[in-house]
Amino acid sequence: MTRKDNPMFTITRALAAVAAAGLLTAACGSTPMSMPSTPMSTPSSSMSMPGMAMGDGLAAESGGYTFAPASSTVSGPFQFRILGPDGRAVTEFEPEQTKLMHFYLVRSDLTGFQHVHPTMAADGTWTAPLTTPAAGAYRVYTQFVVKGADEVLSRPVTVPGDATKTALPAPSATTSVDGFTLAVGGKVMAGMSHELTVDVSKDGRPVTDLQPYLDTDAHLTAFHATNLAFAHLHPQGKTGSKLTFEAMLPQAGDWRLFIQFQTDNVLHTAAVTISAA
Repeated sequence: MTRKDNPMFTITRALAAVAAAGLLTAACGSTPMSMPSTPMSTPSSSMSMPGMAMGDGLAAESGGYTFAPASSTVSGPFQFRILGPDGRAVTEFEPEQTKLMHFYLVRSDLTGFQHVHPTMAADGTWTAPLTTPAAGAYRVYTQFVVKGADEVLSRPVTVPGDATKTALPAPSATTSVDGFTLAVGGKVMAGMSHELTVDVSKDGRPVTDLQPYLDTDAHLTAFHATNLAFAHLHPQGKTGSKLTFEAMLPQAGDWRLFIQFQTDNVLHTAAVTISAA
């Protein structure tokens, strides 16, 4: 008797076929294997320098906190509150670079930059001492530290009147202000930490006697040319007239840098455009 004619062989083969069909049905009805939903980790922001806010600063809400301006127009001093997760005004903040609140105003064409330090009333209402800017579309930013978290929140605002836009200057390695020349060095790539240097000179001579401003040698704020994304940088050190910054820009493209430094008790603000690859 051959295997083919053996009844036991036939029964065994039939049972195997049924089992295989059951496995196939289970496989077809099951959920396909998927990759873990948790994204791969990226380098921690702890690699950034202390006090440097990460992200792009374009949100009005973050970490449970909300930037709540009293008005969407600017005509002078600007009032606002920071609301906490419970919807109430926050009144307890931690100093960052000697200030409880940093407030920025910048025009959509990256002119009209103001960086001021508001004062807070007992009810949590802040007043930013802005000077009346030229008409146009602007964005206002608040930077603060609360419960150890560094937040940057912003909203668009307008200054009523007829506005004329100014073309953004092309990227450059140098700029000047008040008789000082600033040479910017280093290549920057978006989303990566790179060294950026600023060398300050006057009349061809290096300036080595910069005075501390906000407890550091200089203050640098950057805004993206297209969407006004925000980046806040501080020096990592100074050698002679050269300041070194850790540059971490969240997006590629042109950025307008506003470099603030102090000499002889006078604050100077220089602006220059750079490009991030």
